[in-house]
Amino acid sequence: MLKLPPQPHHCELCQRHVAKLTRHHLIPKHLHRKKRFQKLFTKEELITRTLWVCRPCHSAIHRACSEYELGLHYNTRDKLMELEELRVFVEWIREKPAGFVPKRGR
Repeated sequence: MLKLPPQPHHCELCQRHVAKLTRHHLIPKHLHRKKRFQKLFTKEELITRTLWVCRPCHSAIHRACSEYELGLHYNTRDKLMELEELRVFVEWIREKPAGFVPKRGR
């Protein structure tokens, strides 16, 4: 049985300590059954490649590009941080208090 990485006490992108984290699948779950992704990744990779992130960072990830692009090109933390839009957001929110939720325009 595959075991998912344990939940840390902070967001794995902005490093803020927040009460509730969400699991971001670096390879989106609906792509797991696509032949292209099954050829590129093992079953274990498809299931266990996750990040624990706060809601604002999770929303910023999905605003940055499509799920297909996320799964194909931005499927690690380091690759995600290559997205300038996301990197700028993470640097900005890192300084905010744990309960801070940005307005939708950001």
